[in-house]
Amino acid sequence: MIARIVPCLLLAALPGVAQTVSYTIDTLHSAAHFSVRHMMITTVRGQFGGVKGTISHDPKNPAATVVEASIDCTTINSGEPKRDADLKGEEFFDVKKYPTMNFRSTKVENGSAGHLKVTGDLTINATTRQVVLDVEGPTPPIKDTRGRQKVGATATTKVSRKDFGITWNQLLEAGGVAVSDEVSITIDLELIIKPPSA
Repeated sequence: MIARIVPCLLLAALPGVAQTVSYTIDTLHSAAHFSVRHMMITTVRGQFGGVKGTISHDPKNPAATVVEASIDCTTINSGEPKRDADLKGEEFFDVKKYPTMNFRSTKVENGSAGHLKVTGDLTINATTRQVVLDVEGPTPPIKDTRGRQKVGATATTKVSRKDFGITWNQLLEAGGVAVSDEVSITIDLELIIKPPSA
């Protein structure tokens, strides 16, 4: 689920001069991972590919950062085809009606050392709720084989699936439910730095 980000002191900015850095998410090397408790005894994990988006960030003014990202819900992969088919159905992500989930930042603040706190609107199945991402990164920039400068970052959060209208469940004979409400999310991002002239 959801979305992207990151400060970057990539280029030495002159004192008092804004230095906005723009990024695009490298879809081929980024993914959103999720995990939920199953039957109260184990954890089921999966991931989405198709992570796309852009980020504009001024290291001297994190509040000016803008993050826009989307995730292709049709790419869901939990390692079990039948379960994936259920997750794509009407009781879960209903991908025929809502093929993507979307995130747009509304506030960005400095967090702990090397972290940003990114608040934004996450939309799943036409329902929008506020979420807060803890973003670690970026890594130092590295030039890839095509000559592009790249950095990496990781965003984490937890959401209630019921907040987005995904309420399906089954009661267990021994008590509890088949699927937990809380979903843990980790988004691993590889970001391409846009040249200033781009």
